[in-house]
Amino acid sequence: MSSLSSLPALHHVRPAPGEAVPATRGIPRVLAIAGSDPSGGAGIQADLKSIAATGGYGMAAITALTAQNTRGVSAVHVPPAEFLAAQLAAVSDDIAVDAVKIGMLGDAQVIAAVRTWLEKVRPGVVVLDPVMVATSGDRLLQESAEAALRELLPLADLITPNLAELAMLLGEPEAATWPDALEQGKRLAAETGATVLVKGGHLYGADCPDALVNTGGALSADVVVVDGERVPTRNSHGTGCSLSSAMATAQARLGDWELSLRTVKPWLEEALRSSGQLEVGHGNGPVHHFHHLVSTGAAPEGSFADVLHAEAAADLDEIYGLGFIRGLAEGTLPENEFAYYLAQDAIYLNGYSRVLARASALAPTEAEQLFWARSAQQCLEVESELHRSWLSTRSVLPELGPVTKAYVDHLLAASASGSYAVLVAAVLPCFWLYAEVGETLHAEFLDAGAPEGHPYAEWLRTYADEGFAEATRQAIGIADAAGRAASDEERSRMLTAFRQSSRYEVEFFDAPRLHS
Repeated sequence: MSSLSSLPALHHVRPAPGEAVPATRGIPRVLAIAGSDPSGGAGIQADLKSIAATGGYGMAAITALTAQNTRGVSAVHVPPAEFLAAQLAAVSDDIAVDAVKIGMLGDAQVIAAVRTWLEKVRPGVVVLDPVMVATSGDRLLQESAEAALRELLPLADLITPNLAELAMLLGEPEAATWPDALEQGKRLAAETGATVLVKGGHLYGADCPDALVNTGGALSADVVVVDGERVPTRNSHGTGCSLSSAMATAQARLGDWELSLRTVKPWLEEALRSSGQLEVGHGNGPVHHFHHLVSTGAAPEGSFADVLHAEAAADLDEIYGLGFIRGLAEGTLPENEFAYYLAQDAIYLNGYSRVLARASALAPTEAEQLFWARSAQQCLEVESELHRSWLSTRSVLPELGPVTKAYVDHLLAASASGSYAVLVAAVLPCFWLYAEVGETLHAEFLDAGAPEGHPYAEWLRTYADEGFAEATRQAIGIADAAGRAASDEERSRMLTAFRQSSRYEVEFFDAPRLHS
């Protein structure tokens, strides 16, 4: 395989009215417009942590100053709306804003300033968290400003009220059941034309579902429910702020509300689950935004990669014993089996490239985004070369085989899971096992004196490419870091995905024999 090529520079282009907004390539620039929390758990402070934790560059325009802690809010100061307008203009005059999260607004003048700015700048993603009442029960929006807030809702792409706020926006009693909450979400979506994120966190029971609701057809269905488990903790300070800003960031990266929710929800659940590690305050403490970057076991670099390699050992041994591999190394492999293998490889690489592109979209750093994007490009180049140099000259019709279909379906399922770590583990065997097998076969070829007339000599030589070896090392390093930072539950899911892909590698190499 040839070395990885570079991608052209990508530039931000602001969409025209009504134009579909593509996912942002690179790190999305996300502006939070909200009030501050000096205790750090909610408001702007939670927004900036969430944006950073989910892969964005955070910016902030302050709408209000609060005196609060984990026990409650004791005072609120709203600076002049003209100063907020100056903050917003200063940011957008210089920086392209990929997404906006709107939180606490305070009064009608502040809301008017935000509305004027939104209508002028038209950011690609607007998430509005209608902060009206804090978790502690403190009112954060003047009653006289509620009408102005309702008028702002149609400018949002996503609205994320808690159940009390959802009821207040509709002028109805608060929903006591999940079906009632969904019905209220439908009514608000119909009134505003926006997608509404209905949250089940304030209901009772072991389950904690969330749902995306849009009766105007912006989703694949009117209601998309994402199930979840309730995390038993009192540390829920700033949960709504964190969720909404993370959704704005994820949507700017992924361009799909359902995928964004399926990405953000597991992160937030683990932030709640690990919140006790922070030991902040004596009331409702904050969530642990950066739980995925802190490994409580302080696992050393390479430790998770060692676990994965051990998992693949038996599959590697089995691959080396396959008739296809022995025949390829010795030059005795029937040409029809090799042709079938190449035809399936071409189909596989096409699907694999799409999965790698999804890994690029989910990646938390620009370096990883570029790595997966370049790898996806390389897959398409190799597929094209297979057709030009080998398959087209032998009239091989690449029909989808059962193993190829099962393998690609498995990878696509991993890409839809919303977990970057699980997806990285799923795609790794195609790098790692392929590289190890190739290196071994090439070494055997050289040990045999690189005999002339070997029918697959050119193919075996491609295994010596240093570009692919370096790409494999990078993929292993990314998976190792993801595994060391993951929770025990996610590491288990990573291992399962890795094992399944390793098994498909064995079956893929054995498929030509079964087909012949």
